[in-house]
Amino acid sequence: MTPRNLRAAAALGAAALAVGALAPAAAASPTGIVWEDTCQAGYQCGHLDVPLSYQDSSAGTVRLALARLPATDQAGKLGTIFYNPGGPGSSGRFAPALTPSLHARFDIVDFDPRGVGASSKIHCFTDPAQLEVLQRALGTFPLTRAAEQQQIADTRVVTDLCEQNAGPLANHLSTGTIARDLDRLRVAFDEPKLRYYGKSYGTYVAETYANLFPGRVGSLALDAVDDPVRWSTGPAPMSYRLQGFADGPRALQSFLDACASRCAFDYDEILNRLERGPITVTDMTGRQVVVTYQNAIARIHGYLTDARSAPELAAFLQALADPASPAPASTGGPPDIDSLLGGGATLCSDAANPREPAVWWDFAHRADRVGRGFGPFDVYKTLPCATWGVADTGRYAGPWNHPTAPILLLANRQGDLETPYAGAQRTERLLADARLLTLDTYGHGSRGKSACVDAWLDRYFAQGAVPAPGTLCAPEE
Repeated sequence: MTPRNLRAAAALGAAALAVGALAPAAAASPTGIVWEDTCQAGYQCGHLDVPLSYQDSSAGTVRLALARLPATDQAGKLGTIFYNPGGPGSSGRFAPALTPSLHARFDIVDFDPRGVGASSKIHCFTDPAQLEVLQRALGTFPLTRAAEQQQIADTRVVTDLCEQNAGPLANHLSTGTIARDLDRLRVAFDEPKLRYYGKSYGTYVAETYANLFPGRVGSLALDAVDDPVRWSTGPAPMSYRLQGFADGPRALQSFLDACASRCAFDYDEILNRLERGPITVTDMTGRQVVVTYQNAIARIHGYLTDARSAPELAAFLQALADPASPAPASTGGPPDIDSLLGGGATLCSDAANPREPAVWWDFAHRADRVGRGFGPFDVYKTLPCATWGVADTGRYAGPWNHPTAPILLLANRQGDLETPYAGAQRTERLLADARLLTLDTYGHGSRGKSACVDAWLDRYFAQGAVPAPGTLCAPEE
């Protein structure tokens, strides 16, 4: 989930309240794709109906919306690469070209996972007024005990609404079920083995697929790697177990080192000032914006997910230090609330979490001592899982070391606040046959940031080649 976007959408009161009904029976065969007449330019759109439950064939079906980006060299086409952009809760129906070479030699197919985008979705809200509580409940973290109690109460209202209104699909959204949907897509596209590129949460989809269907693995490229053991199991909140906040200081220090000769601000003093109260800045459009401590951490976190955003981060911090300096404008439109809550159901179905909301406070403070601000921002992302009782019989929680064809892992060694570098290192040792390719930068995701990384992606999908152990690539910028 992306709580930053949830908060913005709730503030605007913008969300679709359409009922995410289960799909009717498809006109084509159970494994057949129904192609549609209209689509985004350059793509071919369709849908595939799959079982609501892979354990109960009588439960009905759900619809997966998909799109294909055709290979530009159809005569020399090598097959299909499936794509997942991450999340959970993110739509990725229209996949990017990945690299020029891969776009030439492969069709690239993505689908909105069940619960997301144009696929069958849950809905939690029946009245736009109910969105007001969402703004208070998600995408933030408490600084006081009183605020903590209010956030727990507001979060419970949201999860109660989801339990009342989401319908049966909410209990069939685990990654184990989504991986089985991916296998149905593989069959529908007549691919004997799965070729796949996934980023962030998309790596957990691939890890699950590889261990449910090890003999069907062709080429899986996992970019910004989630540790599947820490994702799925453990006594602490899952958002604490992943330890993304531990990479926050490392990524921040990389930024500050590069910025040292040009940046006239004291980062810690900025946070000290925000803890005393909000700061009003003027953005580059002339709009005045009130920035709270929580708002600032969310924006800093977002900028640190891509080293190419360093100029915007520098301008934002300078504006907080000197309100006469213009701040960069916020970007991004309102998210699809139903999709993001569908992603929340996936996360809460997958991951073991405490059932007592009060324990999040202590874990957040432990995390804050490791990564100031980033710790509580991360930890409170999973607070809804304490009170949302979703459970999918299709959930998969290991083992994770079934023998497969070689799997390529990509990670950034200077820090990744979403999927920390240490998690990629653990996963290389955990999977039966994985090889880690490291990019020497900070941020979330490596593809498209280095000619070296992209060249290895080309070799891996075309030839099955993986780099030597310990290979390090340099970024382009």
